[in-house]
Amino acid sequence: MSRPVTVGVDGSEGSMAAVDWAADEAALRGDGLRLVYATRWVEHQLGAMKVSHEDRAGAAEGVLAETERRVGSRQPDLAMTADEVEDAPVSVLLAAADEAELLVVGSHGLGTVRGFIVGSVGQEVVAEARRPVVLVRPGYEKNGSGASEGNSRRKVVLGLDVNEVKDELMHFAFDFAGRHRIPLEIVHTWHESFVHRSDAAAKDETASALADAVRPFRDRFPDTEVVEVTAPGRAAEHLVEAASDARLVVVGRRRAARGAHVGSITHAVIHHAPCPVAVVPHT
Repeated sequence: MSRPVTVGVDGSEGSMAAVDWAADEAALRGDGLRLVYATRWVEHQLGAMKVSHEDRAGAAEGVLAETERRVGSRQPDLAMTADEVEDAPVSVLLAAADEAELLVVGSHGLGTVRGFIVGSVGQEVVAEARRPVVLVRPGYEKNGSGASEGNSRRKVVLGLDVNEVKDELMHFAFDFAGRHRIPLEIVHTWHESFVHRSDAAAKDETASALADAVRPFRDRFPDTEVVEVTAPGRAAEHLVEAASDARLVVVGRRRAARGAHVGSITHAVIHHAPCPVAVVPHT
């Protein structure tokens, strides 16, 4: 039995964007869609403000029903389940991710410094999930990132360190590009600190290393069109720039033995890329 595509729902604009993206992705994959709404009893609320479990459950039921109607209108043949779970949102989403093919969550639009706001729940889930997490911004379809808008302006962008080629990361990016029948652009950057080598020599050496790293996966996914890009400078800046005409950017996150950690490049991409971002945990 295949795992579902799971999406966190709370009725916000960001979560509705995530629902739309998740519904399209589940339909394309032939998987089911699971809607998850987290409610939690807050023990220390002021008496006058205390909300009963019944009221919380009623609100969840209303949001889930409206979301089901939205999905049904968008993808009428999609198999779907909806669950309201009484626990903290992070705990609910992490547990749901363990049972999912991938977890989709929404962001909250643009912040004051022209970066996207990824709430504390989204950041914690990205940092701790054991399955891939896709972050979706409101208006992603207007930015040219929608799966239903054709392939005239689409690609998958993967940030890759040739010194740490991770199978989980490569497989996710190649598989996604292949399913959507769009090119995969693999970006590797190098530092401009080669004192005794020319820029041309450094570029040639880096391009050769990238080709060697990618070759086994080209062989594994022969139908996927691949574009290899090497450039001097900061990886995050190049990935955000490449994301301007991408359907998805794929970045990695190392599974930490203790605690949770999101690297600086991944952190920058999830806050500034205009398209959906997939964060893939790896060893």
